[in-house]
Amino acid sequence: MPSDGPYHCTYAATWVGTKLRWDHAVDDAERQALLSTAEDCSDTTVTYEPAP
Repeated sequence: MPSDGPYHCTYAATWVGTKLRWDHAVDDAERQALLSTAEDCSDTTVTYEPAP
């Protein structure tokens, strides 16, 4: 995570969007970390466009 705390939600949303776009796997530790971060990001939306 970046050191800038207020940027955590944007960073996590971008990370998840990239994973979804490219259909990358997520292991249990990464999933738990992302879910934990998401708890503080109720106003953040993940957007992505599937890769061609």
